[in-house]
Amino acid sequence: MSVTSAPPQPAPAPLPVKAEEPPPPAAQTYAVAMPGAAGEETAPPAAVQPKAGQPVRIALLLPLRSEALGQAADALRAGFLAAWERDRDGFAVTVVETGDAAQDVLSSYAANLEQQDIVVGPLARSAVTAVAGSALVNKPTIALNHPDGRGDTALPEKMLVMGLSIEDEARQAARWAAQEHPGATALVLSGNAAWQRRIASAFSSQWQRQGQPAQTQEMSAINGYLSDPELVALRARLQTAGPTVLFAALDTDQARQLRVALSAPPLGEIPIYGTSSLNPGRSRLLPGPDLDGVRLLDLPWQLQRDHPAVMVYPQPIPRDDARLSADMERLYALGIDAFRVAREIALRPGARFTLDGVTGQLSVSFGQGAAYFERTELPAVYRNGIPVPLSTQP
Repeated sequence: MSVTSAPPQPAPAPLPVKAEEPPPPAAQTYAVAMPGAAGEETAPPAAVQPKAGQPVRIALLLPLRSEALGQAADALRAGFLAAWERDRDGFAVTVVETGDAAQDVLSSYAANLEQQDIVVGPLARSAVTAVAGSALVNKPTIALNHPDGRGDTALPEKMLVMGLSIEDEARQAARWAAQEHPGATALVLSGNAAWQRRIASAFSSQWQRQGQPAQTQEMSAINGYLSDPELVALRARLQTAGPTVLFAALDTDQARQLRVALSAPPLGEIPIYGTSSLNPGRSRLLPGPDLDGVRLLDLPWQLQRDHPAVMVYPQPIPRDDARLSADMERLYALGIDAFRVAREIALRPGARFTLDGVTGQLSVSFGQGAAYFERTELPAVYRNGIPVPLSTQP
């Protein structure tokens, strides 16, 4: 099945490109269209349905040459096209290169609604917010990030949000820990990075919503490592009146520090939970027992390479000799599942469905009022330096 191209549009000024990043490879299986001019006003087009015997047309909107998001966009594109190559029959994909500014993305989105049946994107949070707040969304649109103020933003009925969210992981971890330790008191430990504070807040709020008490403690980090005096004070605090569960809103090295500091009985028996931030990816895993017993959530793509739903897709190939980071691997996996969700929406309009996705178990409802999306990630436990999937979902 051939790939369609978007009609030519006025090109904006060239976008900045990092010197160390090569330009996107020449299009072979997809076309790239530049966005319309900033500020261009486009009326919402009438709904377009594919004609009988014609492919379903999907536009993938990504900021491929963005300074901030270009690498993430490239990983998403690679995953999306890998999934399309496997199930391309009846589908045509156009990769649309957008600018960074929300207005540029909005103009490009409006222009592509005229020619496409489904739009996947945008990626930037500000762009998702702009699209969600516009009156343009009259065709299936799958956003790859959450809008600003996600809990307060009413989404159009034809807009589905399926971006990865570490805050959602923290809430899922709270539900999991509560199932395994009903009535427990949790101590939520975080470093002083903004993302750590966010997931600490998400876990604490969910934990208390479940009717269980939570305490919080932010720890200083110097050059990325937790303060040794604060770890000594924490150990003394836990020996005096310790909680029954710890949540580590930390990175892998900090969690290792914490685990070693609390390794002596009885503190070593306190269960520790965390998110995918505790899994640095295969290239950075260190063998050894330091993290043994620590529980975390992550994507099947990262934890279960031998799962049938994972094995059918190729591993991402970096453009240079450097290994892909764990975050880029996760975005590649998101690209795979974004195509699969778009495909199901096209094949089963108005249906509720579940997918055994490479980013988790996906539950989707689209075309019956407000869209619904939920991702349940895979629980795992560290054994000899490796996060090993558990047999049951939290």
